[in-house]
Amino acid sequence: MRRRLLLVSVLVSVLVILTLVLAACGGRPKPTAPAEQPAAEAPAATEAPAATEAPAAGEAVTETEQAAGAEEVTTTEEVTGTEEVTGTEEVTATEESTGTAAAGESAAGAGGTIKIATQSPLSGPQSAVGVSIKNGAQLAMEQRAAEFQELGVTLELVPFDDQATPDIGVANAKQIAGDPGILCMVGHYNSGVMIPSMEEYHAAGLAAVSPANTNPVVTERGYPEVNRVVGRDDIQGVVGEQFAFNDLGIKSVYIIHDKTAYGQGVAEFFRQAAEKDGMQVLGFEGTEEQANFDSIITPIVAANPELVYFGGIFSQAGILFKQAREKGVTAVFMGPDGLDSSELAGLGGDAVVDMYYTTVAAPPSVYPEAAQFIQDYEARFGEQAQPFSPQAYDSMNICLDGIKRALAANGGDIPTRAQVAEQVRATTDFHGITGDVAFNSIGDKAVATYFVLQVKSADPAEWNNNELVKSLDIEAPTE
Repeated sequence: MRRRLLLVSVLVSVLVILTLVLAACGGRPKPTAPAEQPAAEAPAATEAPAATEAPAAGEAVTETEQAAGAEEVTTTEEVTGTEEVTGTEEVTATEESTGTAAAGESAAGAGGTIKIATQSPLSGPQSAVGVSIKNGAQLAMEQRAAEFQELGVTLELVPFDDQATPDIGVANAKQIAGDPGILCMVGHYNSGVMIPSMEEYHAAGLAAVSPANTNPVVTERGYPEVNRVVGRDDIQGVVGEQFAFNDLGIKSVYIIHDKTAYGQGVAEFFRQAAEKDGMQVLGFEGTEEQANFDSIITPIVAANPELVYFGGIFSQAGILFKQAREKGVTAVFMGPDGLDSSELAGLGGDAVVDMYYTTVAAPPSVYPEAAQFIQDYEARFGEQAQPFSPQAYDSMNICLDGIKRALAANGGDIPTRAQVAEQVRATTDFHGITGDVAFNSIGDKAVATYFVLQVKSADPAEWNNNELVKSLDIEAPTE
């Protein structure tokens, strides 16, 4: 027994020594293979986010929008300032903005993309018209996206909210000018926003086509980039006064304005024409009040004019007219195209029924060739088209025509801003849904139409059925 234990001990010792020798020589026993495990999948290539489905016909676009013409662009909006849309092919931009948002930094034509910006009030009391301007431009771009795709170009809309505020409009304009991918701009609604903002467009050589700005200064600075498809207030104010004096037989007027470049400007032109005709101007007052007009209405009651003329915007006028009627003012009410919105009826109610307004942009139904636009607009956005949306549609098409001509002249390569601005100004035979457009040497519509309409209902849904009383085609001033 003892021998066996000794033999085992010797064998163990020998094995230990052999193991140590093998280890020292670099030999290493192979590890035992583990039990077979399921093969892990190779990581897939990073997938692009799925495209947001385009809204069906008739579906209103509110918070989530797919930008027209972009290959796949989804903008999720929470906008009180401007929208942020980068220039990449596939973008998701989520905003919580109180001021302005960057418009992207891609070079012009990167990936064959051309951007067009809009500026109008997308939030606040004037948003009914501002959103309609953006929508009209968007519809035109969407309808022509395939045409440009055939040229190797993707179109992208970059909408900005100027909030009807000059400072915000200028801040947005700086961002628009700073994005070389933007080759044209459609806007603004307010002349008081356009006038300071257009300094940025001019400095950047960026073409701008306005669907709504009527103050003469917009074109009289002679900037080759700045154009408009509507008439001017130095004519509109006179058209209103002539109708009041000659057609209505008005002999006395009290004039109120909102102290803006637009409102005060058109009111001044009305006053000058009235004084020339011998109409009594019993008051000429400016106010920025938005809610309580007692201090304005009291002297109107005392003066007892035949006509109250308000130069300004519907959001202020509707409340003023309603309070004036409630306090016993019996005068005829009248104003310019800033009153041309269904919101005027919503705010003023019965007080605005039978009043008159002049406009450079009649209700869409007035234009015979806008019938298809009206159907397309309502199907796309789920609401009726407001005044100035057809003008925005035409303005966008003028931008696109100019870009298309510049592309052809540039051998199909993405053109420069200067090339686009030159082609846009060269517009002489554009046939749009609001009529023919030819720009004169300073960017005015050579011959513009001015309308006089009468409000027929307190129902905002009936606004586009206001009665067309008169229309006049008048050539733009040449000096």
